Amino acid sequence: MTALSTDIKGANPPPGSAPLADRRVRARQLTVILTLLLIVTSVLSLTTGASDASLWTALKDLAAGRELSTMDRVVLLDIRLPRLCMGILVGAALALSGAVMQGLFRNPLADPGIVGVNAGAGLAAAAAIVLGGLLPVPLQQILGYWVVPVAAFFGGWVSTLLLYRVSTWGGRTSVATMLLAGIAMGALAGAASGVLTYISDDAQLRDLNFWGLGSLAGATWAKVLSALPIICLALATAPFLARGLNGMALGEAAAGHVGIAVQRVKNTAILAVAGATGAAVAVSGGIGFIGIVVPHLLRLATGPDHHSLLPNAALLGASLLLAADISARVIVAPAELPIGIITAILGAPVFLWILLKRRGDLGI
Repeated sequence: MTALSTDIKGANPPPGSAPLADRRVRARQLTVILTLLLIVTSVLSLTTGASDASLWTALKDLAAGRELSTMDRVVLLDIRLPRLCMGILVGAALALSGAVMQGLFRNPLADPGIVGVNAGAGLAAAAAIVLGGLLPVPLQQILGYWVVPVAAFFGGWVSTLLLYRVSTWGGRTSVATMLLAGIAMGALAGAASGVLTYISDDAQLRDLNFWGLGSLAGATWAKVLSALPIICLALATAPFLARGLNGMALGEAAAGHVGIAVQRVKNTAILAVAGATGAAVAVSGGIGFIGIVVPHLLRLATGPDHHSLLPNAALLGASLLLAADISARVIVAPAELPIGIITAILGAPVFLWILLKRRGDLGI
């Protein structure tokens, strides 16, 4: 029982690996490094773009008590700053969702984008865009900007719940079933989205095309504020999931024997993933591979303990998405690449590497 408790708390390292105490030290050091990395990428995000607006000039004006110029105020405060905030929120949400899903399904291939959760959230968001006008006017007025994020949340929640139910039985999750179910769900969601595209008008069609590749270009303060409460709630829930996810790495039966409320952990994890993924998809479209690359890199660096993995995943996910967004703005400047292209170019090879490396262990 002592060994089992140690495993749950920090996951005993395999023979020849660093001691658990060293892993915790490295995890804390990595948190500091990732925090500094997020600060650097945030500054670069504010200073990168086709406009000549200068962050440093704006800071000097503020320090001297002078008003910002019209261009600096519009570019920095109304375009780049909400884009920065949305990038941090979306990157943290996607990376955290990937880490939670991998812990919940107990395999490194779980990711909202790959297994169909993003597709389900995107379908619900598309339905809200095209069919939202059919809602009663009082309900539209009450929901306001929340219509699309709320729809995406429920779409992500239903997708995650269905995926878990289909791929898990007898306390065991089949990665092959999970991947195949994700492909089927993604295809079904794609077909339904095609129907919505067919019946949409020109304005709705432009919004729907936005979901295909994902971008932060449409960032506004209204979108940031609509996603902020849901994503922050999911991030705040993560620390309470860490012990349960560590225990579930040993199997649901073993986790239950040491006092973990397995069903409550699963329900909370599914809601957190649905909320974070749904809100992220609602404001940025479908951005893939952040959720699979980030947790895997962190496990290689500091091990599988979710107490450090979850917060570090949020930090690294935010930094990577900001870096991808900066690249999308620079590569074809003054035009802009959809950010989903950048993350796919970087993430797809990593996914194939994980798949080839772990195919023997995963039984596929």
